[in-house]
Amino acid sequence: MEKNKSKFLIFALFSITIILSMFFVSAAQTAVNLGTAGDFVILSKSGISTTGSTSIIGNIGVSPIGSTAITGFGPIMDSSNQFATSSLVTGKIYAADYTAPTPTKMTTAISDMETAYTDAAGRTLPTATELGAGDISGLTITPGLYKWGTGVIINNGVTLSGGANDIFIFQIAQDLTVGNGAIITLSGGAQAKNIFWQVGGQTTLGTTSQFNGNILSQTAIVLNTGATLNGKALAQTAVTLDANTIVNNVVVTPTPNPTPTTSSGGSESTSSSGGSNSAGTNTGTNTGTTSSPKNTTTTPKETTTIGAGVVKIIKDGKTTEVSSVNGLTRLNSGSVKVETNLPVEVKGNTLSVTQSNGIKSEIKIMPVTASETAIARLKLKVCTEDNNCTITLKEVGTGTDAKVVYQVKAQKNVKIIGLFKAKMNIETNIDAETGKVISEHKPWWSLISADAS
Repeated sequence: MEKNKSKFLIFALFSITIILSMFFVSAAQTAVNLGTAGDFVILSKSGISTTGSTSIIGNIGVSPIGSTAITGFGPIMDSSNQFATSSLVTGKIYAADYTAPTPTKMTTAISDMETAYTDAAGRTLPTATELGAGDISGLTITPGLYKWGTGVIINNGVTLSGGANDIFIFQIAQDLTVGNGAIITLSGGAQAKNIFWQVGGQTTLGTTSQFNGNILSQTAIVLNTGATLNGKALAQTAVTLDANTIVNNVVVTPTPNPTPTTSSGGSESTSSSGGSNSAGTNTGTNTGTTSSPKNTTTTPKETTTIGAGVVKIIKDGKTTEVSSVNGLTRLNSGSVKVETNLPVEVKGNTLSVTQSNGIKSEIKIMPVTASETAIARLKLKVCTEDNNCTITLKEVGTGTDAKVVYQVKAQKNVKIIGLFKAKMNIETNIDAETGKVISEHKPWWSLISADAS
């Protein structure tokens, strides 16, 4: 009887080991090999067209279609007839009908592009499926494999958070649509070269959007006016450009805040092409003297749309500093740092955001309180960069059901059944109006795990 029990325990442990091994395989992806397609920033089978003042750094090419399908670039043929150049391209232009060895070069590049697409589409054991029901706007996504059986939309940006060597692969069965002005933000050292968007339909980047990563699209890739791409556009049909900027996997570093000026009336303003953006009033002109952002703090009596400088609010005896950093609004309260891409307004000591449905919601729960609630709920010791803990103020839900929450994500060191060390990603959403925990997410194997920190 004892021998049978021992055999059962050994079998159970073996089975759990196999299951866990499958899990860890899904958590760590390798880069998609682009082969010689990686020598191009734009590669197309049926044509590349541009209008406006497009700027491209890197090579572009078409095959099997010929050079007549490259329009708007005013190409100048090299004396070798193997490639052309253009004032719009810092690199070379290749086509299937140029002199040898270019036709072979292009055939190989297109074949490698198709192989890379198949590789990305065929990856298995996804980290998550149908994330956000196809709308990943406002999410912070960690490295891994993500799969959708539908299209994906990004209306107001998304953050990809990971290290310099971490891999992101997105499997999208239908279209990828990026909204006007949306920004794909990289944080934690994540690099565009390690991000792969495999799209079964068309990829469309909205006007002035900022996109990071390599697009492997089964049909067209369309960049609308002013959109920028840090990565590659590899399309199995056409690529259409309109006054775009395309660079080849540049590592993006944060830029400093613009220096504010203080007008004679005491309000803060920063100049822009459309006039000044004032804290309190918008005069349309910039009059005053320059001051340092570090010393620029106010507690406004009028409604303030956050721009440069820092606005302080005091609520429940806790001070929160509100500022704009790299296109995001940051709420700092002591060691607690919260970011949001929602429009933020401050009036007196009242903080509010405008949701996508037009509703203005007051943020009654301050960052410190939300952090304390999350730490207790997720059984964390702290919420810092050391445990990859991030807090984002974001919108969840749609239509009249939409609400604003603090989304807290962290990573815990655990031991599974007391034997296997692992890092467990955990998440909770806290209602920014009531302070109540409205959802919590942990992997299924958290039930057989214990804190190992």
